[in-house]
Amino acid sequence: MAFLNTSKDKQALHLPTLQFMLNRLRFPLQNIWRLLFFLNTFISLVPLYPFFLVFVNDEKHFTKAFKLKKIWAWLMLAPLGISWKAELEEELGDGPYILCANHTSYLDIIVSYLTFPVYYHYLGKVELTKWYLFNIFFKKMNIPIDREHSRKAYSALDRAKADLQKGISIAIYPEGTVSPNAPKLSRFKSGAFRLAIDSQVPIVPITFLYNWDILPRRRNRYKGGRPGLSVVRIHKPISTVGMTSKDYETLRLQVIDTISTELRGRGFEA
Repeated sequence: MAFLNTSKDKQALHLPTLQFMLNRLRFPLQNIWRLLFFLNTFISLVPLYPFFLVFVNDEKHFTKAFKLKKIWAWLMLAPLGISWKAELEEELGDGPYILCANHTSYLDIIVSYLTFPVYYHYLGKVELTKWYLFNIFFKKMNIPIDREHSRKAYSALDRAKADLQKGISIAIYPEGTVSPNAPKLSRFKSGAFRLAIDSQVPIVPITFLYNWDILPRRRNRYKGGRPGLSVVRIHKPISTVGMTSKDYETLRLQVIDTISTELRGRGFEA
């Protein structure tokens, strides 16, 4: 029969118990934080909403809506203890660019308005047009794409090409939705790369770091959310000049490799 004869033995016995108690305390606090985050998102939108209604429905005011989104993003993040940092491998010009990022959390869109260094419109899934209150951003300013209906999808891409011709960059999450296994990448769809090559504009790979840990995709008993630092790595633009339809897959793999290499370099599975 074994006995605990030393203080080290007793300490070893109590450490797992202490860790268990701390975990049990942390989980509900994280879920409370998550609730406060989404509550603050709604509350901070209310005083800005009348201005958004005006700005996003008139093209000449789109840049004002964009600036207002930056203010709203700050209001959503700062009070909840989320800070942000952009790491640029090189300074970007005026563009236009295809901004091509991994999608790890609902935070990605919010943080993008505080870290992406150029003016842009989002190309996003058509389901966003069904989100009450938030759908106003995808009626005229941002571009909804319906991948289930090819004619509508081509129409959305035509609108994106028209924006690029006006000098407006386009931001796309080629995974199509938040990756269920973030930070591990889901399959990248081809639309962003077709758009970049067809329009002969540079594509900028972007890696979101840590957002999946700050605000996971789904609440669970183990992790709801927490304050933290969101880091965004903005990689060097990849030129598409001279590329043709034969290079769609090559460009797709190049962007995937850039983002996955960054993730692995930070110690994450990609």
